[in-house]
Amino acid sequence: MRIGRRARYLIAASPLLVVFLAGCGDFWQAPSSTSTTSFSLSNSGNIAVTAGATSNNTATITVTPGSSFTGSVAFSCAVSTTLTSPTSPVTCSLSPTSVTISGTTAETATLTAGTTNTTTSGAYSVTVTGVSGTVAGTTTVCVSVGASTASCTGSSSGSSGNFYVLNQTTSQIVALSVSSGQLNTIGTYNLPAGPLALAIAPNGNFLYVSTLGGIFVYTVSSDGTLTLGNGGGNISPDQATTMQVDATNGWLVDAVPGLLSAEAELNAIAINSSTGILAVSGEKEQPFPLPASTVTQLAISPGDSNSCADCYVFVAMGAGGTEAIHFNPSSATPFGATGTVKVINSAGADNAVAVDPTNRLLYVGESDALSAATQSGGLRVFTIANGGLTELTGAGSPYSSQGTGPTAILPTADGNYLYIANQSVSGSSNGNIASYSVSATSLTSLTTVAAGPSGALALAEDSTHGYVFAVDFAGGPDLEVYGISSGTLSSVLTVETGNDPVGAIAVAAAP
Repeated sequence: MRIGRRARYLIAASPLLVVFLAGCGDFWQAPSSTSTTSFSLSNSGNIAVTAGATSNNTATITVTPGSSFTGSVAFSCAVSTTLTSPTSPVTCSLSPTSVTISGTTAETATLTAGTTNTTTSGAYSVTVTGVSGTVAGTTTVCVSVGASTASCTGSSSGSSGNFYVLNQTTSQIVALSVSSGQLNTIGTYNLPAGPLALAIAPNGNFLYVSTLGGIFVYTVSSDGTLTLGNGGGNISPDQATTMQVDATNGWLVDAVPGLLSAEAELNAIAINSSTGILAVSGEKEQPFPLPASTVTQLAISPGDSNSCADCYVFVAMGAGGTEAIHFNPSSATPFGATGTVKVINSAGADNAVAVDPTNRLLYVGESDALSAATQSGGLRVFTIANGGLTELTGAGSPYSSQGTGPTAILPTADGNYLYIANQSVSGSSNGNIASYSVSATSLTSLTTVAAGPSGALALAEDSTHGYVFAVDFAGGPDLEVYGISSGTLSSVLTVETGNDPVGAIAVAAAP
């Protein structure tokens, strides 16, 4: 292993605890555990019918077992709506009313939405619950009756905060919002070169876009419109494939893949929190070599400060695992001690990484983490404390990602729920998004929702905390908008952000 421009540190203590020690080496590999006694529910999509229809009024409900779950799952369903005193509201039924899981194969049931000729037009949410002993899961199907354009928006108000989609094929940023269940385009901005990555500052004042021509900054107005800053020039020549602004709004951290077998590089760029450009004109970046040539995503600990002993930059490096680098934003050279979390299986790759909003947990999305399972993708969970990382193997980590190719992880702003997007799912031509409830010591699988054709998925939560946005590079349409209700997602809009194919690769929501 090349030492690079600064000393590396051995991280080892026990098979479960990872701590920083002086020396040179890697993270100790925690033993894996694939045991879970849960299951998840998902559906084939929303239903649109005319009142009284007896065809095209069904959806398939799928029960996907965890790697060791067996038993009978009993179904029930309930209908809710925001309509006032509807006539002959939608009814629901399931056939069969229970299924038996005896192996790794998913089982299905049919949900039927019943209407009459007098059913009031509009949107009805049908929540299907599956119960087996003390284990339960839910999934929600939106039933749209008649020609109404109303949508099931869960607990959302019907209007979102502003968000931004980066379209690689058309070389554009599109600024958007949702209002009254409809998508509004705030503006479309042509980029100077092919786009690679997108990041928004925590203060919401600046949007950064990485391109083949370097990193550019846009000022964000109160109405969501963008203005190209720095006189139209880039603030860095880096062709970064992933980047993020730290919680102090003082550092833009980016990662650039290595060429061929060369090491990838992590860079810290000091920025002015008031202007969004370089803190000092002509400053030099703070580089840090990574022990792999591939980088897929990075995440920075929230609330980072000079007094934070457990603040890191985490970088997912594909087959190279995940690198954890101590980060001190008050230092002129913010990167410190580092170590590597290796992949569980040699055929696996770390493709997604995220940090809990309170910095208590690290999440890693890893392919082939559950090689014996049909859905081999894993969600690895580590506690962040005492100068190291402890994988929650005893609590079920790695959890099933509910697919084979996890590409994005989104913790909600309150830290109570987590979503992981899979660009590939065994037995399906579509991706999905799995949801989990989160405690300090474990995760509980809730449900999954369909997410469009296989492609590179990216996720963001809007500032009202009522919506999750998902973009899909291979999508047509490329944008899916989900409402949030007690952690469960339900599709409210599937729309284009341009003339497809736009090649959507990233989404960022204003805080």
